[in-house]
This record gives sequence, C-alpha cells and structure tokens, in this order.
Amino acid sequence: MKIGIAGGGAFGTALGVALALDHNEVVLWARNADAVATMRAERTNARLPGVALPQTMTFSAALEPLFACDIILLAIPAQTLRDFLTTHKAHLDGKYLVACCKGIDLTRMTGPASMIRNVVPDAIGAMLTGPSFAADIARGLPTALTIACNDEAAGAILQTALSTTGMRLYRTTDTIGAELGGALKNVMAIAAGVTIGAGFGESARAALITRGFPEMQRLAMASGARTDTLAGLSGFGDLVLTCTSDQSRNYRYGLALGRGEDFDVGTTVEGAATARAVRQLAAKLDLDMPICRVVADLTDGQTDVPTALNALLSRPLKEE
Repeated sequence: MKIGIAGGGAFGTALGVALALDHNEVVLWARNADAVATMRAERTNARLPGVALPQTMTFSAALEPLFACDIILLAIPAQTLRDFLTTHKAHLDGKYLVACCKGIDLTRMTGPASMIRNVVPDAIGAMLTGPSFAADIARGLPTALTIACNDEAAGAILQTALSTTGMRLYRTTDTIGAELGGALKNVMAIAAGVTIGAGFGESARAALITRGFPEMQRLAMASGARTDTLAGLSGFGDLVLTCTSDQSRNYRYGLALGRGEDFDVGTTVEGAATARAVRQLAAKLDLDMPICRVVADLTDGQTDVPTALNALLSRPLKEE
C-alpha cells in the first residue's frame, strides 16, 4: 500500500525515513515549497539534522501526490487538524487516515482519531501514538508504538503496513484511551519541566509524575477509556519518556517557565492548549485534576510558579 505523510516537521519526516527503508513508495507533503525543494536536492531536513533522507522517499508541495496514497499519516498539529480534514474532505474519503499528533481540539473537546471520524466519516480513522522521539525513529533505534483504531480488522492492516524493522506497533481498539494518554502526558511533561526548571529537584519530579498518572486515568475513565490502555505505551510509557528528556518540546517549555525564560514561539507545544481544554473538561465532569489545572493557569498567565507550587503543596493530606 502506498503511504503518504502530511507534514514536513521532524516527526513526519522521521516516520517517512523509517517507512521508506521498508517500503517502496513513501510520499511526504509539506506546505513550504522551499523546504520541499531542499529535501529533494539535498536529501536533508533542517528540522531533523544529521539524517539522510532515503532515495525511496519523495517530496511534494502539491497535495495531489499525497491524495493518491492509500494510507495517509497526518503529522500536523492537533489544533490545525480539523481545518485540514474539513478543507480536503472530498479527497480523503475512503482513505486510511492515521493521526500522528497528540492533543485535544479546543473547539470540540475531541482527540485526533475522534476528529477524523467526525469530519471524514467515510475514511478509516486511526491514531499512531506512544513513547517516541523523531531522532530515535529516524536513526532506526528500537521504538514501540500504539496503533489505535476502532475497526479491529483495519487496525491489523495498519499494524502490518506501518511496522518497520526498528518500529514495532501494538494495536488497540481503544482510541479514546490512546487519544487521552497521548494528550495528557504533554501536560504532565510541562509540569515536570517546571519542577526541574524551578530547582525543586528530581524527587519532586518523581512525585509529580506519580501523582499525575492518576489524573490522566481519572479523565480517561470518565471519558470511556479502558484502564489497560493508560497503563500501556500510549499512556504510562509516553508519560515517562516526555517527563524525563529535554528532547520533549513540552518538557523544554516547562523548563523555560520554571526558569522564567522566554521560549521559542515558533515551536509547537501541544500541552499548553491541551491543559486549557482539560481544565474545561474537568470542570464539566466534576473531576479533581489539580496538576492539569495549575499547568493551564501557568501557561495562560493566570498564576506564577511559586503560587502554583503553594497551591499543590497546600492541598489536604490524604491516603495514596
């Protein structure tokens, strides 16, 4: 099956590299024509330094080659995914559409796989998520991911088509759990970064990760997810990775917040938007999610780091 990738960022390019080494035809679409020209001529992408792009990988600034593919990986930000799907719905009907972004749509409070089903109901929607950094995938380092698809048979097809020598996929039909695990871990990564950036130490970060995981579970269970999904790659696995490495954009953003430093406004930080969405969802569902609420308040300027810490430490003592 011919595979296309929408999005020329680091993650989309890394997936293309991994797949092109195992498949004959991989097409990557990027809206920046100059970047496409560079990838064609130099076989490099500035967003993925040190990685040579295989000759079996082709690039286009036009959408027609992408729409000719059977499977399309959507490696574009969660907050722009709905617009892309809505604009190109007629060309996406009947395709396998795999969201490779993590977040919650602020307008509809839905995750990427749900968004695909809602906007393009005649497509087969799925989500690729789990603990992974673009640089690791592109270098062929061992990576395990979750492919989530409501249709079990379609999920098995995608699992076979997208698994590579270094990238092992596990499948699930619990798309809600996969969506929320991938989205909520970004919020916790911001909080972990703030903890280290503010100088609170490794022990405080370990405590935050440990208390953050039940928050993720509470929202996921209230939304209809399965407990085993959050305990797997798309939940706990991704949480550990992004809360402990400065390869994570969300973690680096948290570090900057904790240190009182500016952060590159051109870098996508899905966890900031997700935190605000979760704050609304938690209020609607009457759920106690103090870490997510504090991150939302921090990222939209409603509080500062000392006040946020005091809010968390002054909570009532209780059983674990």
